[in-house]
Formats: sequence, structure tokens, C-alpha cells
Amino acid sequence: MAVREGSLEAPAREPLDWKSEAFSNKDSLYSELERVFDICHGCRRCVSLCDSFPTLFDLVDESETLEVDGVDKDDYMKVVDQCFLCDLCAETKCPYLPPHEWAVDFPHLMLRAKAYKFKNQDTRWRDRLITSTDPIFDALSTPGVAQLANAASGSKPLRKLMEGVMEIHPDAPIPHFHATALTKKTDKEIGRALPAKASDRTTGKVAIYVTCYGDHNEQQMVEDLIAVLNHNDIPVRILKDAKCCGMPKLELGDLKKVEQLKDANLPVFLQAIEDGYDIMAPIPSCVLMYKQELPLMFPEDEQVAKVKAGFFDPFEYLMLRHKAGLVKTDFANSLGKVAYHVACHQRVQNFGMKTRDFLKLIPNTEITAIERCSGHDGTYAIRSETYEKAMKIARPVVTRVKQAEADTFGSDCPMAGRMIAHSMEQEGLDVNKAEHPITMVRKAYGV
Repeated sequence: MAVREGSLEAPAREPLDWKSEAFSNKDSLYSELERVFDICHGCRRCVSLCDSFPTLFDLVDESETLEVDGVDKDDYMKVVDQCFLCDLCAETKCPYLPPHEWAVDFPHLMLRAKAYKFKNQDTRWRDRLITSTDPIFDALSTPGVAQLANAASGSKPLRKLMEGVMEIHPDAPIPHFHATALTKKTDKEIGRALPAKASDRTTGKVAIYVTCYGDHNEQQMVEDLIAVLNHNDIPVRILKDAKCCGMPKLELGDLKKVEQLKDANLPVFLQAIEDGYDIMAPIPSCVLMYKQELPLMFPEDEQVAKVKAGFFDPFEYLMLRHKAGLVKTDFANSLGKVAYHVACHQRVQNFGMKTRDFLKLIPNTEITAIERCSGHDGTYAIRSETYEKAMKIARPVVTRVKQAEADTFGSDCPMAGRMIAHSMEQEGLDVNKAEHPITMVRKAYGV
């Protein structure tokens, strides 16, 4: 019996069989690429999501047969190279995911192809370097080095030189580095004496996985998160020994490195859970790794499942606490008009727009939620060959921000927020720095 197209059910992502022989077999991979590309060609509803689909459809439309069988298989990787694994095609658009009989999972197929390329050393040294966030960020977040790195990122001649050496676009938005990592200057336990109260799904104690960005680039975001949690009588522990979540290496296709990072982080997370803490990360991509990507890579791993059950997005957590009557609504300030960009890696977690819902609790605050890709997409926006495409992807978001006539704007993903601000600056607009929604909430509380 055929399975009907589409449904109201959540997508059923199947585990990633990445350790099987077939996974890295070229003939098997290219046969699956052809099968899925043919289905996508006949559907085309994802054409607006990223450049993978226009690239594929252009290859088909320019072929002699006007079908996928007319596309040179050597061009298949052109489609793969444009995928930044946002997962939106699978989670919000595709009607052919399991339980449909065609069993299409485009992001997992792209990940398989990226892993094949990495295994066969078909990746640039630049990409291997910039996805090694722990050693690179640690090196840059030291006194003297951080100041030089920040000065270099603001120097047009040096940025041009960087493009020649590393193929990083001279106009691309580059993060600011702090001279000292947050985990080196922040107490491990903050608000320990607060009267934590559990709800049916939360313990009322939070261990913050600060992430690479929170540790080295967006420290204010973490400090604001701590302040908001403490204001709501939630004690905080900073997980100081955690490593990168592995998302950059996942996007590169280096799945063995992803496994190594998972193995390094699990003991840290499990100890916090054992001590009665829930886990929280302020970056949607890092949350997604532990709530979706790693569970799909290691479906039989009970420790991964345990961490998944105790891992939360900040606003998912706050809304659960609000539902239980455990969140304070004593807001001292309104936010006015807010243009809020919904990060792709938050959207695909399928828990709803909790950030928007929480911001709506603030009196005299008007929220415009923007559900479009910002164009940053990991390293996509900084590479020379994809920067212009990233800027094109960002345009509809910038248009929505301008139309909102917002007093402030931002995203749960600080990289997305920075990309939006950068795109507006490139248009010659005088804009303030994007704000993480947790920063907005701290301002509203006045703490």
C-alpha cells in the first residue's frame, strides 16, 4: 500500500548508518544521489531554501535530456558543496521523509557525500582549519593575540591578504575575540544558594554549556543568560571542561572527529546531570547536535540519549518553567518593536517559537518573527566562493527587519544576528549591533 504524500505528523528522521561499508561506497552513494535528485527535480518545492536546489535544477534544465540522467555525475558534488546542513528541507518542506516509501532525507544524503569527500581528502585545508574551533579559538583568545586578530579583521589590506592566503572574503563578517576565555574568568557555581524548584520536566538547576562562541566571542550573551536564570531563582554551573559540540566538523564531513568530541563531552554533561542539573546551551546549533544530530548518529548509545533528554534551548526551558508558574514576569522595561530572526537550527528542533512566546510576555513589546535563513550558515558566509550567495540569501531577512521599523533586532544564533547587521551595513544603513534575545530579556528585567 502506497504512503500518501505529506502529513501533519513530525518528520521521522532515520538513524545515520555512517559506520557501514555502503555509507562510503562511491557506487552506492552516487546511485542514491541520482535517486534523490530525481525525486527533488520532480518536486522542486525547496528551491527557495538554499543554493543546493537551484544548482541541481539548473544542472537538470541545462542537460540534453532535461532529466537527472542527463546530468554529468562529476557535477553532483556541486550540489553538495552548496548545502550547509540547516536541515530545513527535511524538517519543514519535504513530504517524502519516512514513513513515506521514498524515504528521502536530503540533509543526511548531503552529509554522507561530505563524509565521502572528507574521507577521500577532497576538502580544502582552509575548511579543515576554520572548523577546528577549539585550538583556533583558544589560540586567538589570549592577551595580545586577540587584540591583533581584532585589528586585522578591521584592516582592509590585511583582509585582502587573508583572502589570498585563506580564501576568506575580505568583506565577510568576522567575530570579535576576547583576550581571556569566559570559562577562565567566571566562577564555576553562580547563585548556588538560590531556592531551586523543580517542575515536571526541569530540575530548576542549569549547567551552561557556553560553547566556543560563548567562551571566546559572545561572552555578554552568556553573562546575560546567567543573570536571567539567577533572577528566576535558578542556580547555574559553568561547564568549564567541555569541548566544541562538533557541528563545524559535522558540516565538513569529519564524522570521526565528531565522535571524538562527543566522547570528550559526554562525561562532563553526564556528571552535571548526575548532580541534578539540566544542560543548556545558548547557541541553537550546539543544542541541535545533542538533541538531534548525535542521537541520529549514535541511536543505540544510552548516554547520548540521557544527555538528549536533559538538554534544552534557553527559551524552551524558560517557557517550560513559565508553564509551571516558576518564571518571574516582573519586567521593568518594555522592548518596543523587536525584529526577531528565528534561527534555522532552532526551527528544526520542532518545539515551536518559544523565544517569540517569551518575549511576548514583556509588556508593550511588539514582536516581528522572521522565519528565513540569515545566510551565515556556519562558515558559508565567510568563504570567498560563497560570500556573495550568502548575502543574497540574507536580503529577504534584511527587508523584513527594515519593514518592522524595529527598535532592536537579533537572533538566537549570534552568527545570524551578526550577518543581518553586516548586510544592513553593506546597504549603507546606520545600525546597532544585533542583540541575542536573552540580552533583550535581561534588559526587560532591568537586572
